[in-house]
Amino acid sequence: MRVSEFMTTNVVTVSSKTALFEARKFLVAHNIRRLPVVDRGKLVGIVSDRRIASASPSSHTTLSVWEMNEWLNKVTVGELMKKNLTTVTPDTTAEVAVALAQKDKVGSLLVIDDERLVGIVTTNDFFYRILNPLLGIGKPGTRLHIFDCGETGKIEGVMKLLSGHNMEIVAIHLDESDERPGRDLIIQVNGKEAGKLIEDLTAGGYRVEVRG
Repeated sequence: MRVSEFMTTNVVTVSSKTALFEARKFLVAHNIRRLPVVDRGKLVGIVSDRRIASASPSSHTTLSVWEMNEWLNKVTVGELMKKNLTTVTPDTTAEVAVALAQKDKVGSLLVIDDERLVGIVTTNDFFYRILNPLLGIGKPGTRLHIFDCGETGKIEGVMKLLSGHNMEIVAIHLDESDERPGRDLIIQVNGKEAGKLIEDLTAGGYRVEVRG
């Protein structure tokens, strides 16, 4: 999967001259957490709700609401924005994008094409468009945890048994943990009646549990 397949293209942006008061209104109105900063078509920074909150007067301040708003109207996005940006292109693979976000410890990636901002990818996008489908979250069916089934031969045996039950795979992945030896196969099949399949898997020497 490429970034272009799950990025948000209708990106809300502000200029560096936008007052923090206005930027905060944009965040609330569009229910978003970050605003890319674009000047004359060029991406120059990004500002988040956290940065605005950290720069705003404390709730314990002696300033009145009017004085706080006046202060937020004087400070601009350009004074607060983050300029060291992590960017990707629309053709960047999801794997590379995730690794880059983790390496730079950022919650969003700005998507650039020919030096022009064309999209944004956030942590939620990775969860809803990549991780959820991979894990089968939100899809009907039965999720089976087959222990110590990371070897090709064992996986092949599971597939043969599965084909005999006329069931389709909804989601599949390998799971590993420092607390368990080897790797486990997590497979979600369509239908809620997987009892006979579990019996056959157990008879075939597999240790199986229904996973929530």
